[in-house]
Amino acid sequence: MDLDAYVAAHRGEWDELDALTRRSRLSAEEADRLLDLYQRVGTHLAVVRTSAPDPGVVQWLSGVLARARRRASGTRTGSARDIARFFGETFPATLYHLRWWWLTTTVVSLLVAFGAGWWFYHNPTLENSLMSPAEVAQYVNTDFESYYSEHAATSFAARVWTNNAWIAAQCIAMGVLGAPVVYVLLANVINLGVIAALMVRHGRGALFFGLILPHGLLELTAVFVAAGVGLRLFWSWVEPGPRSRMASLAAAGRTTVGVAMGLVVVLLVSGILEAFVTPSGLPTWARIAIGVLAEVAFFVYVFVVGRRAALRGVTGDVDAADREEEAVATL
Repeated sequence: MDLDAYVAAHRGEWDELDALTRRSRLSAEEADRLLDLYQRVGTHLAVVRTSAPDPGVVQWLSGVLARARRRASGTRTGSARDIARFFGETFPATLYHLRWWWLTTTVVSLLVAFGAGWWFYHNPTLENSLMSPAEVAQYVNTDFESYYSEHAATSFAARVWTNNAWIAAQCIAMGVLGAPVVYVLLANVINLGVIAALMVRHGRGALFFGLILPHGLLELTAVFVAAGVGLRLFWSWVEPGPRSRMASLAAAGRTTVGVAMGLVVVLLVSGILEAFVTPSGLPTWARIAIGVLAEVAFFVYVFVVGRRAALRGVTGDVDAADREEEAVATL
């Protein structure tokens, strides 16, 4: 087949379809015309693919058809229904599908934190290499507790939320490389273990756990989820399975973005707990109970709501009509 002649014969219809997909509003006649052209151009693309598979033409037509498909099925917006569907189905189903990644990350991280704390606790000389006795006394008796109440609750919540979101974002954004995620995670859990050992050694263990647990359970879980999902992104191109590396990475990347969006809300909740519950005048048992309740709610959200959504076939990936890059890659 003479590709140049074929393009010349049908370019007018292709350009017309392209123009229709870019209009903000379509009349009834234009909508009918879009559907008609969509079918025709789809046939044209099949002909080009089989007879004269020029990559540039195939890619351009694939993009036009993907936009036309979205217009034909209705323009998607960030409506309340979409948000409800995301948090009611997509996000929990994704967490459920990826549960072994972040649950394994959680267990390993806690073991590392415990190991670091045990080592620091049984080697008092390490303490002197980090801080002077006066600095240690200042930290365990004053600074650790005052950290949670020295700022206004609202600004402190925003500050905590931003910091934790940054840690989670690092784990996800650098997930494709693998090693940076491990580094960020180790730095945080080792620091946690060392601080715990320092407080326990100086008789302030009850204070430490009384201030950490109300918000830390949910906060650490969110960080472990981010790290686990980031490592899964890395593994998607290392071991892609039956897919090509790019297709596997693209699919993992789409679900990873969804998890990142959902974790913003989870970390917001933990930030609110840290700002308003942790330093509150409630009894220690009540503050810890609130933290445990939040953690239990998260696991119910994943293993009840998420499991049900997963059984209904929700994968966490975007709708097929939105996978323009996959449509291009597979043509």
